[in-house]
Amino acid sequence: MPIQTIQVSQNILDRNSEIARQNRSRLDAAGILALNLMASPGAGKTSLIVETVRALKNRLRVGMINSDTTSAAMDAERAENAGATVIHLDTAGRCHLDAGMVRDAMAQLPLRQLDLLLIENIGNLVCPAPWLLGSHLNVLIASTPEGDDKPYRYPRIYSGVDALVINKIDLLPYVPFDLDCFTRGVAALNNSLVRFPLSCRSGAGLDRWFHWVSSANTSLVEKFAVPPEAS
Repeated sequence: MPIQTIQVSQNILDRNSEIARQNRSRLDAAGILALNLMASPGAGKTSLIVETVRALKNRLRVGMINSDTTSAAMDAERAENAGATVIHLDTAGRCHLDAGMVRDAMAQLPLRQLDLLLIENIGNLVCPAPWLLGSHLNVLIASTPEGDDKPYRYPRIYSGVDALVINKIDLLPYVPFDLDCFTRGVAALNNSLVRFPLSCRSGAGLDRWFHWVSSANTSLVEKFAVPPEAS
């Protein structure tokens, strides 16, 4: 009798996708735009979140799910001090978020009091790539000190995102980062994504990012708005 093989990893991903769909339904019902922010450590995820909260908090009510492999909550505190409603999620060493973790974190947030949810994923360019969370948009933050070879070395994560932030452009004169080489690598994998060269430190390029996030939120609200009852 042949031995049956069970594709455990695929079963896990299928279950994760189902929970991600449930997360998306809850977000849509609440009129919340959710962004999944991914990056390698030190690229500037938290800095981008803090600047986004500061810029938009008078227009949008911003929530944040801060994830880390430990209970250290320094990044969560930075976002909270900037004006976000924050939940810190300790993954106990796991190298990525999954939809179940996001579901549990969302249960602790006042969703009806939020317009925008920023999900700060664990910092690496491998593990988060295949895991759907239920977010509307996936954003990758790269930074110039990391080097221009990252699209060539980590193609999966670059292929699966909607927007790319290139942070720390103020350091271009000082680091060996070939922007043309980097851009060619990105375009070969995912030419349709939106690119945002910017600097969280100097502020260059941030206004365009803020406008994009705000516009995406407006589009979502209009899409899921309940039409008025006929008189």
